[in-house]
Amino acid sequence: MAFSFSSFGFFLFCFTVMLYSSSLRVEARYSPITPISSIITKKLFDSIFLHKDDTACPAKNFYTYESFIQASKCFPRFGTSGSLTTRKREIAAFLAQISHETTGGWATAPDGPYAWGLCFKEEVSPQSDYCDSTNKEWPCSPGKSYKGRGPIQLSWNYNYGPAGKAIGFDGLRNPEIISNNSVIAFKSALWFWMTEQNPKPSCHNVMIGNYVPTEADIAANRTAGFGLVTNIINGGLECGIPDDSRVNDRIGYFERYTKLFNVDTGLNLDCAYQKSF
Repeated sequence: MAFSFSSFGFFLFCFTVMLYSSSLRVEARYSPITPISSIITKKLFDSIFLHKDDTACPAKNFYTYESFIQASKCFPRFGTSGSLTTRKREIAAFLAQISHETTGGWATAPDGPYAWGLCFKEEVSPQSDYCDSTNKEWPCSPGKSYKGRGPIQLSWNYNYGPAGKAIGFDGLRNPEIISNNSVIAFKSALWFWMTEQNPKPSCHNVMIGNYVPTEADIAANRTAGFGLVTNIINGGLECGIPDDSRVNDRIGYFERYTKLFNVDTGLNLDCAYQKSF
């Protein structure tokens, strides 16, 4: 079997993660870390995503629990930082955001609009190929589209390139793999969640309480909470708008999931009065 450079890069990435995880296991004798598989069991995962495998969903049978858990092992700080409440809230926030990005729900949908996350694996009817030709660090490949794909609907060449480099695929020449490989799809979403993109903090640091606002953040009213995560993901289109339906949809998912996790949502759920980054 051929061993490609991309697969070798992925091997090195996950090998490094395993070494890091080993050090965590040594530390666990003094500070136990609960694996996310014990926080979100398959039973809970299935109760969250009631309709993801319905015939009506184009992503039917794509987003599996096993792929999610496997992908999370390459990001060992995800869902393992802080108190148990903090860990649950972070996982709920991540699942809420990816649910909105891939929703197949509607107001009168069976089991409610917030039971239809992970219904799509790629953007429907994209308005462009999402190629920023001014970005020379991550140049677009001819004929390729960098439309939204995967749980977080990763978009633009300047996201596909570094995501691929980090997790071991050619994001610029083979962006379609996110729609064809469930584990890589979840890894692309977790990469976005865990990675700081200056001046934006990482969604992870916001949800675990490690966000330290700059003077510019304070002036822009970018306060910590689920709303700031929405700002990081799509603030340019959704934030600074009171009662925005897209923001409300994200919040609706988050409120449902935190109830299932038996934790509160925390403060600052929306970004209605925040300026985007």
